[in-house]
Amino acid sequence: MGDPKKQRKKYETPRFPWRTDVLQEELKLLGQYGLRNKHELWRHKTTLSKFRGIARSLIGKTPEERRKMEEELLTRLKKLGIIHETAAPDDVLDLTIEDALERRLQTIVFRKGLSKSIYQARQLITHGHIAVGKRRVTVPSYLVTKEEENQITYTPQTPLAKPSHPLRQTIAVVATTEKKTEETQAEEK
Repeated sequence: MGDPKKQRKKYETPRFPWRTDVLQEELKLLGQYGLRNKHELWRHKTTLSKFRGIARSLIGKTPEERRKMEEELLTRLKKLGIIHETAAPDDVLDLTIEDALERRLQTIVFRKGLSKSIYQARQLITHGHIAVGKRRVTVPSYLVTKEEENQITYTPQTPLAKPSHPLRQTIAVVATTEKKTEETQAEEK
């Protein structure tokens, strides 16, 4: 664990940081998921790489050791919602960074329609307007478990908890206009 005074970085940087294709892909993910900086992206990539490393190390184990460790790994990833319920150990090796980024609190708040944009979702979380269950969470990169996903709401103390709040009304208007545009696009096809 280490000394609390000695902070260690929780991410690994890319091997070739100045490759244009890598830079473009990272920039695209930063915008798509509303990440503050590349450190957040690298932290999630490192976490995924650790999961993949554990899955690769299981290949050389004896069947008894492998079964127990495999079950622990799959249970943890299923609980986080990163893989589906019927996943096999080989599916862990196929995980992408998008699978992990979709489980962030910031992304789920935006997908549930509690904010107008992914950036506003981040702002609502950091300002303490979002609760998971009865607990206020102020960390946008919090990985939401499957059980907690349905419990994400506005905190009761915030003015946003009232449906008559102007922000809530504009979010509702944005959601209805998006549905109408999707319906018109579906009719055109």
